[in-house]
Amino acid sequence: MRVGIDFGLTNVDVVATHGADVGAIAQFATLPSQRQVDLAQVQRALDAIGRSMADCEQICVTGGQHRRLPDAIDGTPIVKVGEIEAIGLGGLRLAQRTQPDLREALVVSAGSGTAMIAVRDGCAQHVTGSAVGGGTLVGLCKLLIGTSDPQQIDALALAGDSNKVDITLIEATGGAIGRLPADANAVNFGRAATLEWRDVAREDMAAGVAVMVGQVIAVIAINAARAERLDHIVVIGHLVDLACVRKVLNTVGGYYGVDFTVPEMPGYATAIGALVAGAEQSTKKATPM
Repeated sequence: MRVGIDFGLTNVDVVATHGADVGAIAQFATLPSQRQVDLAQVQRALDAIGRSMADCEQICVTGGQHRRLPDAIDGTPIVKVGEIEAIGLGGLRLAQRTQPDLREALVVSAGSGTAMIAVRDGCAQHVTGSAVGGGTLVGLCKLLIGTSDPQQIDALALAGDSNKVDITLIEATGGAIGRLPADANAVNFGRAATLEWRDVAREDMAAGVAVMVGQVIAVIAINAARAERLDHIVVIGHLVDLACVRKVLNTVGGYYGVDFTVPEMPGYATAIGALVAGAEQSTKKATPM
C-alpha cells in the first residue's frame, strides 16, 4: 500500500492506494491539524485509516514542515514532495477523471489560504494566490456569528441573502456594469457603514462572508488563468466542499463566461498529488541512465 499525507494548516489529509494506481483510492481520512510534523503525526495519520507502518511500501508527504521528517521510518521510504508540485499534479489528476484529455490548467488550492498553480507538461509553477481562503471564512464567521463549524456556516449561508449586508450595483451606480448584472454586489459588507445597518440575521451575515471569500478567489483565478493563457481552472481544497462557496464560484464564472471545475474529493487533491509525484520519482530512480 502507498500512502499520501498532506500536512495542512487546518487539516491533515490522508489517502491510500493499492500499488501504483493513484486513481484507485482505497482509503482516505481527514483529521484536525496539530500544526507540527514529526513521527508521531505520521503515525496519527496512519491510525486514521487503520494502517500501520508495516502496511506501507511508501509514504509520500507534503505540506507544512514535511521536510523535517527522515528519509525512512522503520525501513519504509518517506518521499518528500513540494507542496506546489503536489497541488498542481493532484488537481490535474482529479480533473482528468472526468476530462481525460486535460493536459494543462490553473489549479486553485482553496484551503486555509489560496494558492494558484499553473500546470503544463507535467510541471507545476506557482502563479499567484491570496491570503483569503477557508481560514478567512471560518475566522470571520466565528467573529460575526459565533460559529466556526463549516457545515453550520454552509447551511446558514445557503439560507441567507448576501445583499442584506452588501451594497448592490443598482444602488451604487443605478444599473448593470459591463458583464455584471444590476443585482451583483458593488461593496462587500457596505451596509455596515450606513445607517441601514440594523440587526442582521446570522444567515445573511454568513452569506455575505461566503460571497466575499468566493468572489475574491474566483476573480483572482480568472485573471490569473487569462494572464497565463490557460483555458481551464480546477479548484481543489476543503473550502469547495461547501456548497455555498461553489455557488459563488459558479455565479462569478457565469458573469465572465468561465467554467470552474471542482472534481470529486477536492479536499484530498494535494495528498493525491504527493502520491503522483512520489510515483514519478520512484519511476525515475528505477529507470537506468
